[in-house]
Amino acid sequence: MAQLPKRYPAYEDYVRKHYKEAIRQMDKHGIPASIKMAQGLLETGAGKSSLAVDFNNHFGIKCHTGWTGRKAYKTDDAPNECFRGYKTWQESYEDHSLFLKKPRYAKLFHLRTDDYKGWAAGLQRAGYATNKGYANKLIQIIETYELYALDKSQVPLWMGTTASQASPAKVNQPKETAKTAGKPLRPVYKSYGLLYVLADPNDTLERVAQETGIPLRKLAYYNDAPEDLALQEGEVVYLERKHRSAKEQYKTHKVAIGDSMHSISQRYGIRLESLYNLNNKDEDYVPEEGDVLRLR
Repeated sequence: MAQLPKRYPAYEDYVRKHYKEAIRQMDKHGIPASIKMAQGLLETGAGKSSLAVDFNNHFGIKCHTGWTGRKAYKTDDAPNECFRGYKTWQESYEDHSLFLKKPRYAKLFHLRTDDYKGWAAGLQRAGYATNKGYANKLIQIIETYELYALDKSQVPLWMGTTASQASPAKVNQPKETAKTAGKPLRPVYKSYGLLYVLADPNDTLERVAQETGIPLRKLAYYNDAPEDLALQEGEVVYLERKHRSAKEQYKTHKVAIGDSMHSISQRYGIRLESLYNLNNKDEDYVPEEGDVLRLR
């Protein structure tokens, strides 16, 4: 298996405790559960921050004008800034949803609830956080902990078969597809000398595997991905092993909002492990906007 970001028990425990509320908020307000969960994990350090422990603030929301509830004062962008405090963590999740319904985030609600990459990039562009790697960090958390499953009202595979679905799936439900004995049902393209297909709406790696006759485990290996990776329309799925470096004309890549190491590796047909090694990075590295990465 390729060099993928490792999961931490504290993060998994946070997901287990809060995922049902994230799904409930998605159903009520239309905010992807994966995004809410990833923001909670990132903003609180998996629930360990003093704001979360002492004031039930899981999203780093500041007081702003008109806040009449409990207050906490912490140094952030400036000394002694005012942050909101809540009686319960559930109140924090609800207030986060209401906060995102402000006009500055209105464009996000035109996106699908399973478009976590679009939501992550949109949050950064709208100024939710000043960190240039904010969107990319959210995306890496979502993909590392397979939180995209929550957007289908399901649970990540790593939670095991004992974790029941929270409610019937509402988006990204795979279409019923018969096995094809190796005969592709979709167009196959070639780029960088590699065969690939493009994901359809509501697609999954499992469906691609069925339609191409490639075993799911092998297809996931080719694409440096977990077997339950959520695919977005138009996403490249390679049908053979990627290269160790990019083609000669692609020497570097300048990181943009929404880039992850995985998306960059897919864009240039490079193995994820090779991309880390070429840049002397470990699996915890998250690219920030403006970083320049070697491709060969």
